[in-house]
Amino acid sequence: MLGIFLDTETNGLDFRKNRIIEICFIVFDLIKYEEIERYESLVFQSEEVWKDSDPDSLEVNGFNWDMIADAPGEAEVAEEIKEIFKRLNLVRKKAVFICQNPSFDRNFFSQMIPSREQDKMQWPYHWFDFASMFWALSLERKETLPWKVGFSKDKIAAYYGLPPEQMPHRAINGVLHLIDCYKAAIPKIDLPDNA
Repeated sequence: MLGIFLDTETNGLDFRKNRIIEICFIVFDLIKYEEIERYESLVFQSEEVWKDSDPDSLEVNGFNWDMIADAPGEAEVAEEIKEIFKRLNLVRKKAVFICQNPSFDRNFFSQMIPSREQDKMQWPYHWFDFASMFWALSLERKETLPWKVGFSKDKIAAYYGLPPEQMPHRAINGVLHLIDCYKAAIPKIDLPDNA
């Protein structure tokens, strides 16, 4: 099984008017615990789209319009992503998405590659969120009450003795930190060859 660890940076929180300005994902073998491939790209948005940016979001991720002015457009980025998914056969029952905030990332991701198109290509429709994984594991292992730790990735990281996500917020930083948190919460298991 492959995990598609994905993060996006956007020019605001409202997927009805804001857009992706950076995307990254790492395809990770969840059994062998090794990276298969990574993709990251800035994404061009017009000045008109940029005018609707949320200043608070831009303060968090540190982006300005000049940083994306020469980036590839959404259509080009979408084609690159489709090529990777096709080449690696990232389809249902073989891969899942894992995010810190999948309800956010999925909405923005679907702006570039609509859900109907993803469905036709049989892309994974399971988008797992790490905080829910932490919640379930904490209760199962009776280690701690998850709500006492908190649900931000940085708080979960601190619980496992990991540093916070590198700043400023960048999609690659988010993905690498998410994988570190995942490895700490879900150690590699040795399975028999026929499992």
